[in-house]
Amino acid sequence: MDGAFVPWREAKVHVLTHALHYASSVFEGERAYNGRIFKSRAHSERLLKSCDYLDIPRPMTVEELDAAKADTLAKSGLTDAYVRPVIWRGSGPDMGVASARNPVHTAIAVWEWGAYYGDAKMKGAKLDISAWKRPSPETIPCFAKASGLYMICTMSKHAAEAKGCSDALMMDYRGYVAEATGANVFFVRDGAVHTPKPDCFLNGLTRQTVIELLQKKGIELIERHIEPSELESFEQCWLTGTAAEVTPVGQIGDYSFEVGALTRDIAKTYELFVRA
Repeated sequence: MDGAFVPWREAKVHVLTHALHYASSVFEGERAYNGRIFKSRAHSERLLKSCDYLDIPRPMTVEELDAAKADTLAKSGLTDAYVRPVIWRGSGPDMGVASARNPVHTAIAVWEWGAYYGDAKMKGAKLDISAWKRPSPETIPCFAKASGLYMICTMSKHAAEAKGCSDALMMDYRGYVAEATGANVFFVRDGAVHTPKPDCFLNGLTRQTVIELLQKKGIELIERHIEPSELESFEQCWLTGTAAEVTPVGQIGDYSFEVGALTRDIAKTYELFVRA
């Protein structure tokens, strides 16, 4: 935390921390496999780019951030772990919307985190359809991984869990299929894979990895705008994300999907790839 290791329970921030009041915070979610953080540099680059989007001064370089994450992982003694770097504006002379004079802090936490959706990796996750939509790029910095942008995701997931679902599928501001609350989505129809075009939501690093794996297998991949009415025509579905990894989907609203061979194959291929 700010360049020094501190015990978990002593990693504290002031109650007037600007990020607590105005969400001036960016973060990453990363996983380590066999003692190595998967795509560490790409995550570090995206984190600092998120700082740029939110007008938060970069507190360190990509190289310094990578080294700090590796040191924290080593200090934890874990080999398979979740890694959470976060950068935020702290407490200082500014306690209104503007916060240019407040210090910028960095912290990196490491802990064990198993399957994000529990046993859904075997039988397929059940998703609700969210009442909230991903906003227009004209209203938010939609390509930043910024804390405040997740509030509608939190509300959507709470509503889904209250219905007995694992997560919720969100549409975008135009009504096209977008993503789940913390994961990107893929569909299969007639052997081809379809995935929403990430023009108003985060193009996940796991999403990019899975696309590369599909292309290496010679599987047709189509990035496009997907209408909600098309959900009934898809045979398989899966989610991708650092926490979710590759998780099959068995149901979205009233639509059911098979946990099919392609879904199982890409999940296995991803698991082997990140541990290679």
